Amino acid sequence: MRTEYAKLLTMTKAFAYLRVSGKGQVEGDGFARQLEAIKKFAASNDHKIAKVYREEGVSGTTDWENRPAFSEMMAAMLANGTRTVLLERLDRCARDLMVQESIIADFRRKGLKIVSVNEPDLCSDDPSRVLMRQMLGAFFQYEKTLLVAKLRGARQRIRAKAGHCEGRKPYGTFAGEAAVIERMKALRHMGLAVDKVAAELNSEGLRPRAGKVWYATSVYRVLKAAGAL
Repeated sequence: MRTEYAKLLTMTKAFAYLRVSGKGQVEGDGFARQLEAIKKFAASNDHKIAKVYREEGVSGTTDWENRPAFSEMMAAMLANGTRTVLLERLDRCARDLMVQESIIADFRRKGLKIVSVNEPDLCSDDPSRVLMRQMLGAFFQYEKTLLVAKLRGARQRIRAKAGHCEGRKPYGTFAGEAAVIERMKALRHMGLAVDKVAAELNSEGLRPRAGKVWYATSVYRVLKAAGAL
């Protein structure tokens, strides 16, 4: 018992950061796969995961300041002493090379550490590792560009054939969703942060359109789209 307690005291506290790009991926296995890889690394390397941050439907080409979960995580890291973030791969951090390198450089300036658990030494200053990291970043960016081009081509073909290509309808379109938005607005008016709003909606049994529970990022997106932020 004493040995386990002593081990806990020496473990490095870390946050886990998960991200999927498309809203349709939120209900897939992306989050579960990423978290499993992070937990395995943490267990083998004396890291204790203090909190998990999920970025839902946010592109890897987006700067961290415009990612709700990442911004919340950064604020927590600068405030509570947790200095390390674990992610599955560097493309979960960014698929754009410049965004990736900007985030890594910003972490260093702030005295923070980012660890890609599938390539744990990739963020070091060793010239060969920097080269490898940047080559991978360029590959991720190229891969993302190809995917976007394929999706655009598919939409154009559907539009040419059917005359239209509807996207995902915004939250609030379907029956009952407008009432949930009004409840969100009321909770925000009471001074609750978006994570507390999500917790309250879950406790009241109000479910999102997809999935079982609300998260801070999904509440943030709905409120922003509704012009309430």
